[in-house]
Order: sequence, then structure tokens, then C-alpha cells
Amino acid sequence: MAGKFADLDAKCRNTIEHFKKEMKAVRTGRASAGLLEGLTVDYYGAQTPLIQLGMINVPESRLITITVYDRGAVEAVEKAIQQADLGLNPSRDGGLIRIAIPALTEERRKDLVKKVHKMGEEAKVVIRNHRREANDAIKAQLKDKDIAEDDARRGNDEIQKLADKSIIDLDGIVQQKEKEIMEV
Repeated sequence: MAGKFADLDAKCRNTIEHFKKEMKAVRTGRASAGLLEGLTVDYYGAQTPLIQLGMINVPESRLITITVYDRGAVEAVEKAIQQADLGLNPSRDGGLIRIAIPALTEERRKDLVKKVHKMGEEAKVVIRNHRREANDAIKAQLKDKDIAEDDARRGNDEIQKLADKSIIDLDGIVQQKEKEIMEV
């Protein structure tokens, strides 16, 4: 039964880590290399991660620069950023791409907060599904008489504690991101 808790704990931690990565891609009005982290570029017919095509820097709080290694890829990188639906408008200067991060309007901030809360709820659903799977495994063991009822009850309590802790962690991440977004 201890293996089930370790499995659930690992699944919950993976869900939280994935959620943290998703949060990096949400614009806050401040420049962050994380905004471009998952971006891929059509580089000579292959979808290539942007990070492999250039060096991303954040020299100022409202500016991201990308030094593209291959001058032939500059146009493709610029096009990928424009098509990424991030609301960013890159400008080219030889092998350097500058992306000015515009200040967010109050309405846009509220929309982003709603988006973050929705993403948080989706992550909570994943945690709850992991909890349900673990509880179902305990029910199956109880039905097969592999464990006693007391052990099953204790197992269910442990599973609930793990799930509750993970959901509290997710809520903390959401609150932190909301604070970041609403900061002017």
C-alpha cells in the first residue's frame, strides 16, 4: 500500500510542476524568458524550440531580446512570435530581435486572472482524478481481501491528506500569479 502513496505523491508533484511551467507562460506585464519557453519555430521545415535557435535575454523589466544564432532563421523566429498569440510585437535589428512588453490594461489583467483561475481549477481536477484512482485501487484491494478495513480507511485518509496538500499548493501558486498580474 505504501507504493500507492508514493505513486500518488509523484503524480501530484508532477501535476504541480507542470502547472508552474504553464504559469510561466502567462503574461504579467513584466518581461520574462518564460513567456517564450514553449515556443517552436518552423526552422527549415522542422519544428524547433526557440531556445535552440537563439539566446533569450531580459535586459530590462519591459524588454526581451533574442540573439538568433543563424541569421537565416531571424525571419522565422519573428514570425513564430507573432503567431504565438501572446500579444507581442517583435522588431528585428540584424540578428537581434527585440520584444517590448506593453503594460497591461486593467481589463486585460482581469482576463488574465480569470484565465489563471481556470487553469488552476483544471489542475485541481487532475489532482482529484489521481485521488480517485488511488481510492479505487484501495477499494479493489479491500474487495480482494488483500487489506483489512482499518488499513483501507487509513489509506483513504492518507490519500485525502496528500490531495488536500497538493490543492493547497496549487492555490498558493494561483494567488502568487494573481498578485503578480494585478501589480502595476
